[in-house]
Amino acid sequence: MLDALREKKIGVRIMLGLVIGVIGVSMLLYLVPGPTGTEITAADVVAQVGDQTVTVADVQAQLARVARNGQIPATLLPLYAQQIVQQLIFNRSLTVEAARLGLRVTDDEHAERLRQLVPTAYAGDTFIGMDRYTTEVETRFQMEVPEFETLVKDSLLEQKFQQLVTDGITVSDREVQEEYLRRNEKIKIDYVVIKPDDLQSKIQASDAELSAYFDKNKGRYVVPERRTVDYAVLDFAQLRQRAQISDDELKVYYQAHVDRYTLEDRAQVSHILFKTVGKTDAEVAEIKKKAEDVLAKAKHGGKFADLAKQYSEDTTKDKGGDLGWIVRKQTVPEFEAAAFSLPKGSISDLVKTQYGFHIIQVNDRQTARTQTLDEVKPTIIAQLQQEKAEAAGENTSAQIADEIRRTGRSPIADLAKKFGMTTGEAKAVEANQPLPEVGNSPALLDNIFRMRVGDLSAPIRTDRGYAVVSVKEIVPTHSATLAEVRDRVLEDYRHEKAIEVAKTRADEFTKRAKAGEDFSSVAKSLGFAVKTSELISRTDSIPDAGSAKQFLAAFNTPVGKSGDVVNLGANAVVYRVAQHDPVKMDDLDKQKSAIETQVLQAKRQAAYELFRSSLEARLRQEGKLRINADNMKKLTTPA
Repeated sequence: MLDALREKKIGVRIMLGLVIGVIGVSMLLYLVPGPTGTEITAADVVAQVGDQTVTVADVQAQLARVARNGQIPATLLPLYAQQIVQQLIFNRSLTVEAARLGLRVTDDEHAERLRQLVPTAYAGDTFIGMDRYTTEVETRFQMEVPEFETLVKDSLLEQKFQQLVTDGITVSDREVQEEYLRRNEKIKIDYVVIKPDDLQSKIQASDAELSAYFDKNKGRYVVPERRTVDYAVLDFAQLRQRAQISDDELKVYYQAHVDRYTLEDRAQVSHILFKTVGKTDAEVAEIKKKAEDVLAKAKHGGKFADLAKQYSEDTTKDKGGDLGWIVRKQTVPEFEAAAFSLPKGSISDLVKTQYGFHIIQVNDRQTARTQTLDEVKPTIIAQLQQEKAEAAGENTSAQIADEIRRTGRSPIADLAKKFGMTTGEAKAVEANQPLPEVGNSPALLDNIFRMRVGDLSAPIRTDRGYAVVSVKEIVPTHSATLAEVRDRVLEDYRHEKAIEVAKTRADEFTKRAKAGEDFSSVAKSLGFAVKTSELISRTDSIPDAGSAKQFLAAFNTPVGKSGDVVNLGANAVVYRVAQHDPVKMDDLDKQKSAIETQVLQAKRQAAYELFRSSLEARLRQEGKLRINADNMKKLTTPA
């Protein structure tokens, strides 16, 4: 099944590889509006590189193909559009640079690569014919032949540039040794994370201090325009309550939508993950041993949720490893096989997947079946009530609109009484704040802040229902008094003071610890709890303290000694080295080949990214790369 799936989707993968690249690569210079003379305004052009263009149609065609195959959720389409534009511009840039350097893809090279990708187009050395070749390309790669062959040629040209840029790059023994040390030298630290947020509630402010702080920062406090409005709401909740649903309506709806009530085989599972991605064989062996130790604890009475919180490297660790309900094909095959073969209440052996080692607990199981009408009756009633409420709301709102047009500025109370609406008054309404009592709707606030005092709006749909509003009073924007913004001033004062206090305490803590006082005793006297990390290398992370890269100085700090304060944004970390395991150089030879390969790959990638950004910057500077800012914005802005 997986082979068939790979065969079916190979075209999508080729396109993703050629066009999108790795999501997360920073946007390059051409995604930022350039200086005067580098922009274009052609209607369908996103960018022009030399005499070539990238059009809106080019981007949308590739984006539609990726989205059509279910590769990305709709919310990420703008990000993928950016990546597609980025790669298309780069392809054009390589063509321009290749012409300058006299670099090209020969017909023989192109034909050989096409033959590798579509071997079924040949019977031995004989081409099977254009019709069969076209069918193979369109079926397997889901694109027409000209586009397919252009993409293949672009990829070959890019390979030539990669070789040109990176073939001379080598890795020295010293670099391998440094990387080996970086991965394998390990320390354990005792540490305290000092967070201003934890101290803020303890900051007190007298009236005099608050007044002085306000006077010093008056320019920060402006009260925006505020309006008081009367409103009347035709509430969906009330319309739903009034909607009567008969048994016959329930049965008809159930029969018409019975396919919605089919439950798949599903399992409610928790897991503990030990990641192995990017690890060496030696590290994987170490991780496996640790996973086996945790597995033994889980199978001999250890509380699974507690073990997950302590050991799991998955984002579900804070929930005790709970993944909730899963269905078939939702997880990787190895995980699915274990989850759907284990009986309820059991714990798996170690399960190896592409992510690492998993320990899986099956909390519950349900087999596929169709829910009965009685089971789904509440859901159907709610759905039908909502439909009737929508219809009634639309009909009544039209009547309200007619009434307003006929009577002009009719008192809002009279409208409410006639149409069964809920009334009220909203004070100090601001343009950027919601009105929960009326319901959320951008159109509602837009109307409120365009109306004059005494105006009456037409019915406006919100998530709560249909609202009619009338402006009662307008208070213009003005400089705030302390009384108007006291809560905000107090919050800002506490926040700034908490940062100062955190820094002061971190400095005091470090000074005392470096002077020889016991680390734990200092922490206790200052009201902080000491945490102890596991053995970590420079590539690991520390709970609540981030990446070990922030603590590189700790690897050169003697055991028992404290280092300088590590600042993580507003937070401060004070630490002491509790253990330092020297590196066993005996394992260097075993890991040397893998490390050398990985370091070489990283250096080549860095060199190629530098070439890429430099090429595009130069073409922009020479006026050979120009961007249509309006079309770029339309393509890459979320809908």
